[in-house]
Amino acid sequence: MTSVLTPELTARWDEPDSFTRAAYRRGGGYRALAKALEMNPDDLVQLTKDSGLRGRGGAGFPTGLKWGFIPQGDGKPHYLVVNADESEPGACKDIPTMLANPHALIEGIVIACYAIRADKAFIYVRGEVLHVIRRLHHAVAEAYAAGYLGSNILGSGFDLDVVVHAGAGAYICGEETALLDSLEGFRGQPRLKPPFPAIAGLYACPTVVNNVESIASIPYIISNGAADFAAFGTEKSKGFGIFSLSGHVTTPGQYEAPLGTTLRELLDLSGGIRAGHRLKFWTPGGSSTPLFTEEHLDVALDYESVVAAGSMLGTRSLQIFDETTCVVRVVLRWIQFYEHESCGKCTPCREGSYWVVQLLDQLERGEGSEADLDKLLDICQNITGRSFCALGDSIESPVKSSIRYFKDEYLEHQRRGGCPFDPVASTLFAGELV
Repeated sequence: MTSVLTPELTARWDEPDSFTRAAYRRGGGYRALAKALEMNPDDLVQLTKDSGLRGRGGAGFPTGLKWGFIPQGDGKPHYLVVNADESEPGACKDIPTMLANPHALIEGIVIACYAIRADKAFIYVRGEVLHVIRRLHHAVAEAYAAGYLGSNILGSGFDLDVVVHAGAGAYICGEETALLDSLEGFRGQPRLKPPFPAIAGLYACPTVVNNVESIASIPYIISNGAADFAAFGTEKSKGFGIFSLSGHVTTPGQYEAPLGTTLRELLDLSGGIRAGHRLKFWTPGGSSTPLFTEEHLDVALDYESVVAAGSMLGTRSLQIFDETTCVVRVVLRWIQFYEHESCGKCTPCREGSYWVVQLLDQLERGEGSEADLDKLLDICQNITGRSFCALGDSIESPVKSSIRYFKDEYLEHQRRGGCPFDPVASTLFAGELV
């Protein structure tokens, strides 16, 4: 059994008062801020680059490089926006981080704003997670009271205000430019890029948009040094992060480990697949990434290795499914989500998602023909790369990979005239398929 865990953000989640400033201070919190405020902002940007930290929101873009894109001496306000609109099926690491350890995020925000010379930051949170919003408001108030936010922070002369903004519950607002439109009071729809947010973001001013985990990781890097953080992970995917295990696993939850850890190792830590069952398929990065199967158990979960194996690391949302699961039904449910959440701006995504759902629903009910599989792939191909944002691209990944690995299961639905995994069907059907 592996013992590879690096609890940092998750280290004190089990403490009853972990969300308070006092608990955060007990664990060394806000020491990194004092250290950062004595440094030159440009040195902070370089330190973040040297650490190799890549965006933890899914894209994996180097965080320090993104900070470095912000023009200096331009006479415009600079903004930091924290993307806390975690809403993709399977993604569940940022919400518990804000719930149990919000001060790590706040300390990271102050350091990041100092580095990019911003005096206002926004935390954009899903409106449905009211308990998290209240927890953030409490943490921000504590930070103001202690002098970590507001005017002349720790006597440094640096001023910063933080606003917690509750979104209206739209998955599309997880896309950074749609998020910015929503913050400005408009309907959340993706913008055409360029210009990129670093040049013309919030209120047409230079803006950095970072994920919760990315910003919350900054205090560790400042306290321990870039080399310490870079010592974890792999050559190109440095550091550690939170892997979210859900589904048919004995102990679901958040496992903080170095990038490059394998699912086999994480399953060892979590007690494996639920008793009496075996792995059928899983997602390495959430519902928008191509499926993996049992043959991928030893793929290193870093950006390069996962891509080389045919998928994407994404948000490290590992959804585990055993042999009792109908892959057609799972994919249908995911695409129904994407159809519902499409903002409607782009015709390929708006219309294509509808037809993909119709075909999948038909196939799941045992209707249609094998030719419908080719039609599905053709529709998906005409969506991918033809939309303003990646929501459209997310439709093809699970559909294409499920047909690649489980084409026989699609055909079995048609042969039997219904889903072989229906509760009223013989349990032998599942054994024949997997």
